[in-house]
This record gives sequence, C-alpha cells and structure tokens, in this order.
Amino acid sequence: MKPYSLHRLYHPVRDYVFIAIGTLLFGFGFNGFILSAEVVPGGLTGVCSLLFYLTKIPVSVTYAAVNIALLLLAYKLLGLRFMVNTVFGVVTLTCSLMFFEWLLGGRPIIKDEPFMSILIGGALCGAGLGIIFSANGSTGGTDIVGAIVNKYRNISIGRTLLLCDFIVIGSSYFLFHDIEKIVFGFVEMAVNNYVLDRVMNANNQSVLFLIFSQKHEEITRRIISDLGRGCTLLDAQGGYSREPAKMIVLLAKNRESVTVFRLVKSIDQRAFISQSPVRGVYGEGFDPIKC
Repeated sequence: MKPYSLHRLYHPVRDYVFIAIGTLLFGFGFNGFILSAEVVPGGLTGVCSLLFYLTKIPVSVTYAAVNIALLLLAYKLLGLRFMVNTVFGVVTLTCSLMFFEWLLGGRPIIKDEPFMSILIGGALCGAGLGIIFSANGSTGGTDIVGAIVNKYRNISIGRTLLLCDFIVIGSSYFLFHDIEKIVFGFVEMAVNNYVLDRVMNANNQSVLFLIFSQKHEEITRRIISDLGRGCTLLDAQGGYSREPAKMIVLLAKNRESVTVFRLVKSIDQRAFISQSPVRGVYGEGFDPIKC
C-alpha cells in the first residue's frame, strides 16, 4: 500500500479508535455511577433513563431506537463523514451500555454515596463525550444539536446542550417528586459539561510564539517543512543595541509546543522565545471562521 494511502487511512481509523474509547468511558460512568444512583442526567440518555424508571425497558434499547430517526438529520446538515461517525458512535455506545448493563446488573459501584457517584459519573461521561467530539464523532441524541450549533456558531457544545439538559432534568420531578434528585442531576450536568469543555479545549488550544534569532531564515524553513505551519517575519530593532533584527511570529497548536522548542534549539541555542496562550485562532490550519 502506498504511503499516501496509509496516511489517508490513518485519520479515520484513529477517529474510530477514540470514539470507541469515549463510548466505553461514557457507558461505564453512566451505568456504574449515574443510573444505579437513580439520578436523571441530561440529554437523550436522561430521557431514556426516565423511560427506564417508568417501564424498566433497558436504556440501551430506547437509546438505539430514538437515534435511528436522528441519523437523517445528521446526514443532511453535517455531511456523510459526520453521519458515518455518528452511526459508529451510536452503535458502539449502545453496545457499551448493553455491556455494562450486563456486567454491573444495575448495581452501584459506590453504595450509599449518591453525591460521590454523580461526581465520578459526570466526570467519566464528560471525558467520554469530549473524546468522541474531538474525533469528529457523535453519540447521537442532543449531541447532534450541539454539534450543529458548534459548526455554524462559535458556541461550545457543552453550552448548547445546557438548555436541553435543564428541560430533561427538571422534568424528572414529575416522576420522583424529589428535589434532591433534581439537584443531583444538575450537579452531574455541571460536572459533565465542565469536563467536556476542558477535554475539547485541551485538544484545540492554540499558542503564540515570538521567536528572535539571527538564524531566522533556517528556523522559518524548518517550521514550514517540519511542522507544515506558516509563519510571519517582522522587522524589529534591539532596544539596547539598536541593531536591526527579525522576529518570527508563529501560531501553533498547544500539542506542537515541544516540537517548536526542540526545532528552534537544534538550530540556535541562543534564540529568545516567548510563548503565550491565545483564546482562539480561526482560519486555514485552525478552527473555521464562525459568525
């Protein structure tokens, strides 16, 4: 197989691996800590939880049934690639829910500690969702709504799902008539969305480098060839020496920071580098411009 073909194959396979890992985290956190504590979370799993408490139909069954109707919407608005990843996410999460339903049998992992359960469960579910969305996937349900809004507007997926979560969790009062369970549901929602945003931002965080070096030409060539990043050369002047100099302005992903430092050090150990986080970078090679 040609190297180019291997390169094209690598990214879809990597996405599917991470989606599978994310669904396993979600399934374990949901069944082991949230559902067993009789707490209703937000989103479609919350709706399925309410149906489970009313009818004892397994969450995995209702979850799969509802998502079939939503796949057409994902195909129309988010494209074939997203729908394929959504189908994969729905199937793997359904299997994950079924597996942990069988493995745990509805027994809580932490007994008589509902607050600790929802904290751990919310963190696991949020991390799982963050991994799934970072791999361009979806678990269906209200996640599709969040992904659509995130695509066309600069609004995080966690915030988009907030309203849906409020409605689902609030409606659980009509089933349990218990304010404490609603409070637990909102706590789980907050932890879930916080961890989701943290995982997503950790993957997309960008940094700004200002590099001062007499070997700026070689550093610029290596940045373009090794990192595949563009950069800008600006004229500068030393405040003390008054001699002319060049400043390299580079925007890169946070995960590329170590590579940048090693690259510059291998060329000029006396280079001066400033690194600072940036709130958002939009354009080619980064996030699409949203307005």
